[in-house]
Amino acid sequence: MIIPTKSVKNGDVYFYKTSEGKLGKLYFHDSSSDAYKCSLHFDFKTFEKQEFSRSTSLNIGNYLGVWDKRTVNLDSLGIKSEISLLNYKGKLQADGSFDEKSNESECYLETKSGKIWKAGNISEGIANKNLILYIASILLIGFAAFSIAKSIFDDENEFKTSEALDEQKTETITTKDGMILKYSTPFFRRYMNPVVNGMKGKRKIQEKFKRILFTAGISKFITPVDFYSFKLFSIITFPVIYLFLREFLNPGLPMYLVPVMAALGYIYPDIWIKSRAEARKKEIIMQLPFVVDMLALSVEAGLDFIAAMNKVLKKAPKSALLDELEMLIKEIQLGATRAQALKKFSWRVNTLEVTSFCATLIAADSVGASIGPILKNLSGEIRNKRSALIEKQGATAATKLLMPTFVFILPSVVIVIFAPMALQYLTR
Repeated sequence: MIIPTKSVKNGDVYFYKTSEGKLGKLYFHDSSSDAYKCSLHFDFKTFEKQEFSRSTSLNIGNYLGVWDKRTVNLDSLGIKSEISLLNYKGKLQADGSFDEKSNESECYLETKSGKIWKAGNISEGIANKNLILYIASILLIGFAAFSIAKSIFDDENEFKTSEALDEQKTETITTKDGMILKYSTPFFRRYMNPVVNGMKGKRKIQEKFKRILFTAGISKFITPVDFYSFKLFSIITFPVIYLFLREFLNPGLPMYLVPVMAALGYIYPDIWIKSRAEARKKEIIMQLPFVVDMLALSVEAGLDFIAAMNKVLKKAPKSALLDELEMLIKEIQLGATRAQALKKFSWRVNTLEVTSFCATLIAADSVGASIGPILKNLSGEIRNKRSALIEKQGATAATKLLMPTFVFILPSVVIVIFAPMALQYLTR
């Protein structure tokens, strides 16, 4: 098919089918033609497994009476599918042939493989053919924007009130608690929390995430509703960020990964909070023997259990375990029995060592035994368990180092040994 360049206008859109059967579209920006040179500027996109697109300028000129030719491939293979810009002498007839008797010459866009046909002109189509649809679209967009703005401003006072109450009950989130969580919290609390609060399974959501939030140490500023809202919010934000990176940094990234990014956004908060909870458990286990030792010394010095814990809170360095002990003391001061407060402490931390510590103190309290010697024995047991854990980690570390050794060091040794032999063999 042959298209005269003089008939091409800015905004013209053509569809094409390559010789390989792949579909695509052309969008023309501008064209110019005279007796000595022709130029054409257009964008094209071929819909393959990974879209093949390009912005192209074709320029040809008349050099000593001979016109040159320029071509562009329309697919990633670049074998048969091409469009050429060239000049034909003669007048184009209705049947597609040229009248060679004519002295006229003109530049044409030609495709000898595949098909091409005009779809329309974007600028003229919207302004003339689809004027009613265009106006209706503008009105609908305006109405939607007005409705969204109205709904936001209508409940703004209610949101500010609830936000003020949340600030009274929770602490400020810092980058130490997670950069993604810190900067996304205002958005999912504003737009996702009302959705989660309206769900029928809200109670199940609270029961499911309540304990892990306490174990991870973030229950002071994130509620179970907030956490589930964070999961829903991540389903939207992860694909949006991926599409942004694809559009502006690497257009070759595949589109089929968008649902994968949405799934990753849903499970990312679970992975993050579980890793945080495990790290906090290890921190508490490492600090427990020192704290139990101080409790035992304080009790043997004549202090009761509450006074001994207050003494530990003043003397010991700030840590996750001290935060839990501070919460334990507050619960006892608010009216809970020592056994109830210890059970909640064990439930929050969710480690075998702390569970054993709390169970031993509850049993001693129930029979009225002195807790000083018990705390001393507990300290020794916990210290032995911690030493065993450290030894186990040290033993597994040697095994984990074997893989990098085989991957990096072994090939180097092989090269050093056999490279001289190979060079000697090749130089014979």
